[in-house]
Amino acid sequence: MIRKSTPIRWKSAVSAFLAIWLLFVALGSHAAVGAEAKPSIPIDLKADAAILIDADTGQVLYELNADTPRPPASMTKLMTEYIVLEEISNNRLSWDQTVTTTKEAASTPKDGSQIYLAEGDKHTVEELYIAMAVGSANDATVALASHISGSEQAFAEKMNETAKALGLESAHFTSATGLAETTVISARDMAKLAQIILKKHPEFLKYSSIPSYKFRERDQNPMVNYNWMLGANKDTPSFKPYAYEGVDGMKTGYISAAGYTFTGTVKRGDIRLISVVMGTASKGARFIETAKLYDYAFNNLEKKTAVKANSVVESLESINIKKGVSKKVPVVTGSDISLLVPKGAEPKVELVSKNVPADNELVAPIEKGQKIGTVTFEYKDPNSGATLQRTVDLVAAEEVKKASWWRLLFRGIGDFFVGLFNGIANLF
Repeated sequence: MIRKSTPIRWKSAVSAFLAIWLLFVALGSHAAVGAEAKPSIPIDLKADAAILIDADTGQVLYELNADTPRPPASMTKLMTEYIVLEEISNNRLSWDQTVTTTKEAASTPKDGSQIYLAEGDKHTVEELYIAMAVGSANDATVALASHISGSEQAFAEKMNETAKALGLESAHFTSATGLAETTVISARDMAKLAQIILKKHPEFLKYSSIPSYKFRERDQNPMVNYNWMLGANKDTPSFKPYAYEGVDGMKTGYISAAGYTFTGTVKRGDIRLISVVMGTASKGARFIETAKLYDYAFNNLEKKTAVKANSVVESLESINIKKGVSKKVPVVTGSDISLLVPKGAEPKVELVSKNVPADNELVAPIEKGQKIGTVTFEYKDPNSGATLQRTVDLVAAEEVKKASWWRLLFRGIGDFFVGLFNGIANLF
């Protein structure tokens, strides 16, 4: 009977094992997928791609297909505007410098935004810049590009060189204006470019926030800023549904291959946000979708300090130094780390790396506030699942003067006898 029942028990055992194994695989697969998936944020965004970041830190607050390169349309002009600002800051260009319109600029296709420049027309850099920033004028953009590089094509090469230097890995520029659908960039890199512009050239906002501008005295009507979200539009009847308090930039765009696009920025209190939406359905939709991002941030997030300035980092209270009155110098953080977190929550950061001198590599004298090294902390956003690393300086908390040769002599003698005593003690 034992022999007859054995096959049945064996088959049952195998069946049970297979069932358990399949269940384990299913649960394991589910767990793996869950680990990779990012926590969802309740925003019903109607766009092909989007991103929302904190302008100060670059902290990602929301993203949708943010790494896919797409045609940015006239948002391309942000790179042109950045290069112009760089040329001015490096004294290779000035706001009042006269630019003569080239044949190339005057021949810009008439099916886009323009100010109808004729070959030989003369305008200042500032006038053309405003036309580009406010009216998205393609001919003004090409006029500036050809003035800087000799031709739009040469300027496009400069744009690509600049993008590479800035770390915009997805960017590929084939025109200064964005009219060419062969120009592509991801939403993430567009937001990064916007952040760089605002940090290096805050004067950009002086121009991007202009609601309207009359380019020539003889012009019948002024050009109107395509950015309907400007806070300054709150009393303009046609733009009132889109005006958003605190919005002061940055650039809209449209070509058929891109849909309606918008890189925006808004500031309320101590919070400035940068947003990018790509592939929305209409002129108004790009602002409605952007408002959803801003509403989410301002309604649900607040800025909290995770690491205070002048605070002691655990395990890095001091650094050994040579030839000082003291053998150690106490160190503290040189600045704070502030993050946008869910309202009521406390940000938790983890020390992930440190870069400090080896023992006795530092030599006195040390000044108070002198940079000694750096520490890097990491924060994981509980909503987006994105991680953010912030690096801050470690600075000397107090001055350490250089010791006199007399003090160093006696310290050396003392260290000698301490070492000798310890060596003898270790023999027993």
